[in-house]
Amino acid sequence: MPDPEPGPGQVLLKVSAAGVCHSDIAVMSWTAEQLTFPLPLTLGHEGAGTVAAVGDGVRGVEIGESVAVYGPWGCGACVMCAQGKENYCVRADELGIMPPGLGAPGAIAEYLVVDDARHLVPLGELEPVANVSLTDAGLTPYHAIKGTLPKLVPGSAAVVIGTGGLGHVAIQLLRALTPARVIALDVSEEKLELARTVGAHEAVLSDERAADRVRAMTGGAQAVFDFVGVGPTVATATSVAAAEAEVVIVGIGGGVAQVGFGAIAFDASVRAPYWGSRGELIEVLELARAGVVDVHVETYSLDEAPEAYERLHAGKVNGRAVILPNG
Repeated sequence: MPDPEPGPGQVLLKVSAAGVCHSDIAVMSWTAEQLTFPLPLTLGHEGAGTVAAVGDGVRGVEIGESVAVYGPWGCGACVMCAQGKENYCVRADELGIMPPGLGAPGAIAEYLVVDDARHLVPLGELEPVANVSLTDAGLTPYHAIKGTLPKLVPGSAAVVIGTGGLGHVAIQLLRALTPARVIALDVSEEKLELARTVGAHEAVLSDERAADRVRAMTGGAQAVFDFVGVGPTVATATSVAAAEAEVVIVGIGGGVAQVGFGAIAFDASVRAPYWGSRGELIEVLELARAGVVDVHVETYSLDEAPEAYERLHAGKVNGRAVILPNG
């Protein structure tokens, strides 16, 4: 394919790093009828790079500047975009606006065209490979956790189900932002050891007895974050929630929560957030500068990208896989 050129208002990045996500595997598994965007598609919705060229009218970025890409692009003008919440743009579907790697050409390539300079956040001294995944694996759990902060008071408990790419960052964020006791669940001892390493107070094997163990530890958690989202994990998430708790289903494994009187603890709420706002990405990168979050990464060349997805699908990636298209 020829190297892309930026049109008016666009920015061309030479890609430094691109994160590999379970969402990509979900997209790969869809049938032609399920896909909402045309093929072929270059994957990669976590991207970082240096500004290589700009189109007419672009201001606010400099050639050679190191930047991270804010992925959930919106129209920039609706009531949600005006608040920086382009992840909840009310006109994106109508206007055919899609995120890079999830409809628009993504970052697992030597070059990436970004539709608008507002979708770039300066990295400054932050190293791109180590921090590219904060654009999703950091931003998404940060957005999920931020809404639960009033519930996570001293003496509270927070449960993290799935300690992979997003989950191991969520544990660090919970430890940094709250006094809550953090309990991590996953299916292998290797992943539970990562959870302990990044700060989980307790690590529990995620099996048919996990919910009973968590309830025995906590009497019910005030916040539960499911970064897997399959039927069994969603059932665990709702069953360990305390009264007035918040259950946050982030994973897109297709699981559906049962809610209603008697199906979940009294006055507990369930929500399914999507990514985060532009302002929140800036906040996440500030946390990285402060040394609060440290993404565990495995690096792969562009030719090795299929191996990265195979390892991710098999549950062998401990942290986040990152592709180096120009490495």
